[in-house]
Amino acid sequence: MDLEKIRQTEYNQQYISSMRPVFNRRALYSDTTGEYVIPQEPTPYDLVTIRFRTAKNNVDCVFFVHKGQRYLMNKVETDEQFDFYAFQLQLDNEKVSYYFEIRTGRLTGYFDVRGLVQEVNEYYDFVILPGFQTPDWAKGAVMYQIYVDRFCNGDPSNDVETGEYCYIGEPVKRVEDWNTYPAQMDVRNFYGGDLKGVLDKMDYLQNLGVEVIYFNPLFVSPSNHKYDIQDYDYIDPHYGKIVDEKGELLQNGQKENQSATKYINRVTNKANLEAGNRLFAQLVEQAHKRGMKVILDGVFNHCGSFNKWLDRERIYEKAEGYEKGAFIDGDSPYRNYFDFRDQNGWPCNTSYDGWWGHDTLPKLNYEGSKELFDYVMHIARKWVSPPYNADGWRLDVAADLGHSREFNHHFWKEFRRNVKEANPNAIILAEHYGNTRDWLQGDEWDTVMNYDAFMEPVTWFLTGMEKHSDDFREDLLGNAESFWGAMRHHTASFSMPSWQVAMNELSNHDHSRFLTRTNHKVGRINTLGSQAAEQDVSKAVFREGVVIQMTWVGAPTIYYGDEAGLCGFTDPDNRRSYPWGREDTELIAFHRDIIRLRKENPELRRGSIKSVESDYNFLAYGRFNRAGQCVIAVNNNNEPVTKELVVWPLGIPKTGKMKVLLQTGEEGYTLEGQEYAVTAGKIILDMPPTSAVILKYTGK
Repeated sequence: MDLEKIRQTEYNQQYISSMRPVFNRRALYSDTTGEYVIPQEPTPYDLVTIRFRTAKNNVDCVFFVHKGQRYLMNKVETDEQFDFYAFQLQLDNEKVSYYFEIRTGRLTGYFDVRGLVQEVNEYYDFVILPGFQTPDWAKGAVMYQIYVDRFCNGDPSNDVETGEYCYIGEPVKRVEDWNTYPAQMDVRNFYGGDLKGVLDKMDYLQNLGVEVIYFNPLFVSPSNHKYDIQDYDYIDPHYGKIVDEKGELLQNGQKENQSATKYINRVTNKANLEAGNRLFAQLVEQAHKRGMKVILDGVFNHCGSFNKWLDRERIYEKAEGYEKGAFIDGDSPYRNYFDFRDQNGWPCNTSYDGWWGHDTLPKLNYEGSKELFDYVMHIARKWVSPPYNADGWRLDVAADLGHSREFNHHFWKEFRRNVKEANPNAIILAEHYGNTRDWLQGDEWDTVMNYDAFMEPVTWFLTGMEKHSDDFREDLLGNAESFWGAMRHHTASFSMPSWQVAMNELSNHDHSRFLTRTNHKVGRINTLGSQAAEQDVSKAVFREGVVIQMTWVGAPTIYYGDEAGLCGFTDPDNRRSYPWGREDTELIAFHRDIIRLRKENPELRRGSIKSVESDYNFLAYGRFNRAGQCVIAVNNNNEPVTKELVVWPLGIPKTGKMKVLLQTGEEGYTLEGQEYAVTAGKIILDMPPTSAVILKYTGK
């Protein structure tokens, strides 16, 4: 017997049995969803469990790293594919930033929001904000944005009439043909949409699957966009109800609104104003009965030159029950609501500060008036309280408010306190471009309109177009690396409670319609004309965008009419009337079906997200939790592709089946899809040109 040979054999067997498999990078995972941070929205001083996933028996150790200290994590669970490590952290009342360190043999790596990296960067740390919660109803909710004047005219008796008053030097106009394109100078043209029209279409919205209605401004205002508010206390009677009608239109050639007696009565008569408020309360009540929420648009950085506090148009000067405006009288109680540069300019002092220099948009001077500050806090509370019971605020140009960054933060902290005291389940989301981190620390905004971490990356990848249709970038069209880079970078500004409620839009009232961007035409209606916005569009690319929108983290938000095939260049062409009777019924059905799928598969609403594969004009990613796993793939090429997708890192077993839930293509979409076999944790996916697919793991 050769003892040396036996010893060598035993040594080899022990060595082989002790060897770990090759380091499996794909298996590493953690995020701040409820499966990896327990509880997901902890309160101060909670004991929180933080988890990390690796491949089974694949690493030597995992460390939780916080404030420069490493804490060894314990292996607490093992299944067929993965080991799960955990660490319990006793919270204080301060933000927690952390990442993970993974060691195996001589290898050391770090894991943060970007995934596995070789160098630490605190910008990409995971974040927990003790005490910060966003409303559960908003997490992943399907929202619908309504620009009221262009949605539905339910009550013609309250329509703005041609010559009713002047706005920016010319008489306003009632557009007689609902289907007319918006004019280049559209701001004083009115189509007649109102709250009664929204009430009339509640069945439509409910059947579509809408869970939240976001209204562009509803308060009294002379423009059709209503971002120049005239009276924060009341719904505009032209949107509400006119119960006391008297007065005259401006006569030919008249431009002084002091003579617009019909308009003055409509917007100053308390009977009309209170009737509109009652109608709004009824609308919210009806929405709530249908399981829908309502978000108002708050414009608190500036008001309008028609505003009763300024009264540059002298609307309120002789109206009963109103004080003199600050434009008219230096002794007005509202004098300090505005920043007048000429302290000797009365009467008719034109020296007030206007937002971006626009004298029609006087900037509100909170630093100069505690009365103004307190009054707007009253408004913040009023509309989310009984009898109105709105479910939150969208905040216009929120980062511009105040005269300094310090005051801006002070204002929004107080705004949050007031809103949440009045209605703890209300949401606060802001319009903002650029880094959101400073305002999303748990004590100001809940979230933002998600331009940087949704609208822009999706638009560039699928269309190569800038969101106003002002530029085409061939280098960004189909650029998956740029797409993921932008998504990871900008998403790092969100904590999970903010990200899950972020407003993910393809289009809105400030940018070109997404369907128009698919035609790659650079321009606006003043250069190309309205009809060009409808030419050479690709519904197939649009459907790809909707698939991403409805399967991404956040709250997918449909801009009214997108689902019906509306086109349009940027403002004002993006504000076309809803095409009742001319809808693209196939696109509406597509939206209805994909919204239903989103609701039926909870992982699409609040699950984790992970990249699966990317290539030129191709994306695949997973939405998953322990209970369900979906793969979403987008082929933006003009030819078919076949891809091998590694799906086991989503928690999908190495063998089994995945079924197509929805498949889009150049001709439309289908809910009848084939099954794909999962073999060795992979599937071979065949995709037609310009298509998207949602697949779900259905079992072994």
